[in-house]
Amino acid sequence: MLRKGSIRIAIAGLGNCASALIQGIYYYTPERCRDGVVGLMHREIGGYLPCDISVVAAFDVDARKVGTDVSRAIFAKPNCTKVFQPDIPEMGVVVKMGPVLDGISEHMADYAEDRTFVRSDAQELTKEEIVAELKRSGAEVLLNYMPVGSEKAARFYAECALEAGVAFVNNMPVFIASDKAFADRFKARNLPIIGDDIKSQLGATITHRVLTDLFAKRGVKLLRTYQLNTGGNTDFLNMKNQQRLASKKTSKTEAVQAVAKKRIEDENIHVGPSDYVPWQNDNKLCFIRMEGHLFGDVPMDLELRLSVEDSPNSAGVVIDMIRCCKLALENGIGGVLEGPSAYFCKHPAVQYTDDDAYQMTESFIRTSTVKLAVR
Repeated sequence: MLRKGSIRIAIAGLGNCASALIQGIYYYTPERCRDGVVGLMHREIGGYLPCDISVVAAFDVDARKVGTDVSRAIFAKPNCTKVFQPDIPEMGVVVKMGPVLDGISEHMADYAEDRTFVRSDAQELTKEEIVAELKRSGAEVLLNYMPVGSEKAARFYAECALEAGVAFVNNMPVFIASDKAFADRFKARNLPIIGDDIKSQLGATITHRVLTDLFAKRGVKLLRTYQLNTGGNTDFLNMKNQQRLASKKTSKTEAVQAVAKKRIEDENIHVGPSDYVPWQNDNKLCFIRMEGHLFGDVPMDLELRLSVEDSPNSAGVVIDMIRCCKLALENGIGGVLEGPSAYFCKHPAVQYTDDDAYQMTESFIRTSTVKLAVR
């Protein structure tokens, strides 16, 4: 049932991240938000609570999801994220078959069905049909959750958003918001876009950035560093194909380089996914090592282990991105939302320190909300 005043979203890719997002929409009831909520960066943005978000269209290519109501599709294999909100009502929104394009890596066929994608034999929708579905559903924001390395698929959905006249949130490391040509087109259509590559609520990248910034602020010369990540979801399995990792490694590496006092030599920094461990499921383990020199050129090093449930860690950020897009739509703001992109994403068009990006985002929310209030 669509609620009055809802933010209407469409989702491309009903994987673990979409599952965590939709669970969160129903978990964060008005009562929970009122009684001291845990886990949200913003209880409300522009008067909108998380529960004010409604899914009105969805696209996937997996046989266990296509043709199924979204409420059931988000719990279908190969999804393996933690179920913290099992009670999801029937939505009346059936998952449609999107185009496969480069969304399924060939090596995925070598793994058991409950771990990998099973391509549906349903007829793939054309671009015109997806645009028509976005318009028919009244979607305001399209979320891109394509697998890492799906360059063609990501750009396809960005094109659909432009043609359908909806805002776009690019959660993956295909460079769209940070591509001037795409950014200019969203600006020309007066459509907001946030991207690229979501930065989790408290994940590997934001932790690594904060520590790198701390080294710089405390006068410690950072000489070399690595960030190694392991996980057992389809994202990590997909990334075993090294050819699909180029943009992901660039995105994660540049997110750390951007806050270093001096750019680290390429041979002295390694940031990226490392291995697929099936039994970890949606749990992600991150290992960070940083070596530097402090007072008197005396060496020091730091090692950190971080364990997080990967998809819920991103969902709280997406909920804020959606609401920022809604604010922009209501205020007639198009193009890249610079502050939110820098705060919520690893590879924005312009990199800022997290402190500056936070202040820019808070200013955007505050200013946009005030403008609506005085209308």
